[in-house]
Amino acid sequence: MTSPRIAVSDQCNRRNFLRASAVLGATAALNSTAAFGSAASHSAEDSGSNAPAATAAQTNTRGEWLAYVKRVSDPVLKALSRRELRKVMPVEAAPGVQEARSVGTHLEALGRLLSGLGPWLELEPSAGESADETALRKQYREWSLAAITSSVDPASPDYMRYGDSQQTLVDASFLALGLLRAPKQLLDPLDAKTKQRLAEALVKERVVTPNHNNWLLFVGMNEALLKVMNQSGYPWDKLRVDYGLSEHHNWYLGDGTYGDGPHYHADFYNSFVIQPYLLQLMDTVGKEHPAWETDRQAIIHRAQRYAAIQERTINIDGSYPPIGRSIAYRCGAFQLLADVARRHLLPEGVTAGQVRAALTAVMNRTLGAKGTFNADGWLQIGLAGHQPGLGEEYISTGSLYLCSAAWLPLGLPPADPFWSSPAQPWTSQRIWGGENLPVDHAHDE
Repeated sequence: MTSPRIAVSDQCNRRNFLRASAVLGATAALNSTAAFGSAASHSAEDSGSNAPAATAAQTNTRGEWLAYVKRVSDPVLKALSRRELRKVMPVEAAPGVQEARSVGTHLEALGRLLSGLGPWLELEPSAGESADETALRKQYREWSLAAITSSVDPASPDYMRYGDSQQTLVDASFLALGLLRAPKQLLDPLDAKTKQRLAEALVKERVVTPNHNNWLLFVGMNEALLKVMNQSGYPWDKLRVDYGLSEHHNWYLGDGTYGDGPHYHADFYNSFVIQPYLLQLMDTVGKEHPAWETDRQAIIHRAQRYAAIQERTINIDGSYPPIGRSIAYRCGAFQLLADVARRHLLPEGVTAGQVRAALTAVMNRTLGAKGTFNADGWLQIGLAGHQPGLGEEYISTGSLYLCSAAWLPLGLPPADPFWSSPAQPWTSQRIWGGENLPVDHAHDE
């Protein structure tokens, strides 16, 4: 294995129509918070069809997205705010591993959901925002703070058992990612005792030995949050961050793609974890070491190229290749494309209008299919409905809430071009519609 770049002694330095709107139809401007839930109920699940339907005009896409936010998030956040998540959330998992998955699945639900909601929770109301969106955000902020507090309180029925299984390392890091994406709303308001307990929980995760792959970035994200928190007695470990960054530097394969470890894997992990984590680590600790700062532009350029590739993988109907492990994370497979759009880093030839339309279509296919939710509103294992066979042994109910990662552009205000620009057909629609576009080429430094 490659040695880290920091010595041990230096530890302390991407046409005007939208397809695939079977879920919500042409959503009018929403008049109340309840309307979000009402819109979400007009879904493909009701019709029993997964087939997308074209709309007659550009819809209120932000309202569609918020309807998904509410439908997916409400059961989790309500239960967490009452300290009842362990009591009411089902634990669907592969046969024989339900008990083992129950150790970390609740932290999965919390951490993954907040990692996607974070930028929207951090956003302040602005011109064009409905009163309903403002009210929903306010409620979710309150519930999220209560959830975080409960998760680190050993006396809480919803204490998340940090460090008690390998999986808790993963999902403590998703929680850390969510807090780093919303520091003013999810971190700063925490009381001193909760911050101390959170720091202690992150330190407990150091007992977990990470796999020699994307897991090294989970370690780094936890340390990055410790740095930002700056809690007395719990310094961040620079070496743990550097090891993950240096190994991924060495695992870069070309054309915007990293290996998940030393070898290439045909899956979505460049988007589920690797590249969004690298971007956030550059935001949080990139200036803390010259080698990290040197890598920053390469990390950004690679993310832009991978976002271009991701946009091209979205089929004309919003489906995409069901390749690789963890496919049950649904639209979370496009976290990197969503994150690059949120950051205003879309590559040349990829517009905000086409990304917004494409991501909406993906959400409709993956969150609108019959069987996506059980009778009580909880996500079920699958990609286009309830498909338990698509869940590996490490997949359980809480895992599925990584679908929230597709919502990152909600952190941009309604007046931002991502939301205000006209909807456009994405690349697959343009090419398969007969448009003469330039050929795609690999990008390498």
